[in-house]
Amino acid sequence: MVTQNSADRDIEDNKILAAIGYVWILCLVPLFLKRNSKFTQFHAKQGLMLFIAEIVGWLIFWIPLIGWVLGVYVILMAVMGITSALAGRYWEMPILGKYARRINL
Repeated sequence: MVTQNSADRDIEDNKILAAIGYVWILCLVPLFLKRNSKFTQFHAKQGLMLFIAEIVGWLIFWIPLIGWVLGVYVILMAVMGITSALAGRYWEMPILGKYARRINL
């Protein structure tokens, strides 16, 4: 059973690592380093989804409108994710957030 105090402690102790999860391949660091932290795992899984979107984006960035929209989306989601993690908030990304919840590691 997780108490509110231990959940708050988890968030406070892992804000920086959770924010790092939104920076490209660095999403793997918190994903495997803090397996017992619910807060860090939440943000790292979203960062993993962004990383996958970036890889797909590399393949389609040359397509004028679609590639540019995906590029802007990835950058905005990364900035908003980092901001939310540093603020100690759970924030689910639009579109990719529902897929991040399905990741079981």
